[in-house]
Amino acid sequence: MSTNITQQNYSVTRELRNKLNQHSSMVLWFTGLSGSGKSTIAEAVEQALFEMKFRTYTLDGDNLRGGINSGLGFTESDRNENLRRTAEIAKLFVDAGMITVAAFVSPLEKDRKMVKEIIGENDFVEIFVDTTLEECERRDVKGLYQKARQGLIPNFTGIDSPYESPKHPDIWIKTDNESITVAVEKVITFVTQKIETFRNE
Repeated sequence: MSTNITQQNYSVTRELRNKLNQHSSMVLWFTGLSGSGKSTIAEAVEQALFEMKFRTYTLDGDNLRGGINSGLGFTESDRNENLRRTAEIAKLFVDAGMITVAAFVSPLEKDRKMVKEIIGENDFVEIFVDTTLEECERRDVKGLYQKARQGLIPNFTGIDSPYESPKHPDIWIKTDNESITVAVEKVITFVTQKIETFRNE
C-alpha cells in the first residue's frame, strides 16, 4: 500500500444518510451451495424490502465477475480475492446507507470471517441457506454439478472443493422444510427488528 494516501473525511456521513433514509444500513450475506436457492431468496428479500420503501442494492457474483472481478478464476486464492473485493464494495454501500444484499457460495469459514471483519460485525448479517447436496444437484438447471463430476469444472464446491457450513449464522434457512415465503419472512423480521432498534436509539 502506498504511503502517500490520506484518508478523506466528508461532512455527509453514513449516520446522516441513515437518518435521511430512516433506517440503518447493513449487509445481508447469503451463503450456501450452488443451487441452494441463495439468489432466489435474496432477490425476493430485496423486492420485499424495496416495497417497504427501504433503500437496497444487490451485489451479484456473476455480475461482479463480468466486471471488477473479471480477471479472477476459481482457485482458492482467487475466490478469496473475489470475496475480499466484494466485501470492500459492500462496505461502501453500507456507508452509502444501503441495505446491501449479497449471495455468494463463500464456502470457507476463514473467508466469511474476513468478509465480516471488512464490513464490520454490527453491519454483517450471515444467512445460511442450508440445502443438501442431493437437492442442489437435482435443481441444477445449468448442469454445473454434472460437469464437475465429469471433471470439466475443477474446484467445484461440494464435489472436489469443500463447503464449511456456518456454525452460528444469524439466520438459518432450511430449505428442505421451509418455503421461499417463510425464508423471506424470517429475513424481513430480522432486518426490521434491527431497523426498529436503530430508530429507537
